[in-house]
Amino acid sequence: MPPRRKKAKEASRGLAAEEVASGSPPNAAGQLRESIEKDGGSVLAVFRDPLGSHWQVLAALPLRIVEPTPFQRDLSDAHVKRLTNVIDTLGRFLDPIIAVRTDDGVYWTPNGHHRLSAMRRLGAKSIVALVLPEKEIAYKILALNTEKAHNLREKSLEVIRMARDLAEHESSMPGGPGGPPGPLAEKDYALDFDEPALLTLGICYEKNGRFPGGAYHPVLKRVDEFFEEKLPRALQKREKRAGTVMALEEAVSKAIKALQEKGFQSPYLRAFVVARINPLRFQKKGSAKADFDATLDKMLASAKKFNAESVKADQLARTGGAPEES
Repeated sequence: MPPRRKKAKEASRGLAAEEVASGSPPNAAGQLRESIEKDGGSVLAVFRDPLGSHWQVLAALPLRIVEPTPFQRDLSDAHVKRLTNVIDTLGRFLDPIIAVRTDDGVYWTPNGHHRLSAMRRLGAKSIVALVLPEKEIAYKILALNTEKAHNLREKSLEVIRMARDLAEHESSMPGGPGGPPGPLAEKDYALDFDEPALLTLGICYEKNGRFPGGAYHPVLKRVDEFFEEKLPRALQKREKRAGTVMALEEAVSKAIKALQEKGFQSPYLRAFVVARINPLRFQKKGSAKADFDATLDKMLASAKKFNAESVKADQLARTGGAPEES
């Protein structure tokens, strides 16, 4: 096991802000700048990385000369569609790709395949890239994709915190002609919040950091919706919904305890109980959206009446289910 790295003293490494763009670029960076311009690109800045002091070029590149490295993973069409929709909705490309220039005048990106594909689908003419002189960076695919994907808890907490911040700031904005619009309806933040279930679960996680949100997320995705009310009022309704979900978890926990007392031991006990009490489990996906209150009320009533004595070992053995935290 590698030794733990000692935490660096604050502001003890790298370049000061005023040093990042100072100094004379080495020949490699100068040659790269000339090549980019010859290839039809536009150099926006030549500067040094603030941590390692490596020279790099920020440039706008013609999309036709940018390609993914030929040895990276296949595209996820679903991810490209999502990126395409978000970039198009915002009308902004805010996350430059990394690229290196090959001897053929093609710019390889080891970490921007999906963003590049999204921009192509949108018909963009160019893309902004951080172009590095070191060609070996093209082979650092795994090192360049180290950002941990958000789990359900992290995503939910970020969304509810964002909602609270927006509600606090926008509720103080006066509406009216010529002035700030005032707070918007919760549904108007659909792009920012991604899905309504995250708001409800975010409150649950605020109240209990170990809340098993993954067990309830599939149901909430089918019954939760964004509210028509303005955000401050909508958050009050969210609190009530989160309270219902937490009451359901309390009843489910009691059912789990009853199963354990009967001798059942499995990491899927919660998934088993939630599946048994879920009135939507036999409905096909794509069917009419179920009502939140009616569905959760049925689940709560079923959880309170759950009979551990009626459960057979083979029924539990057939239960797989996803981990409680996705």
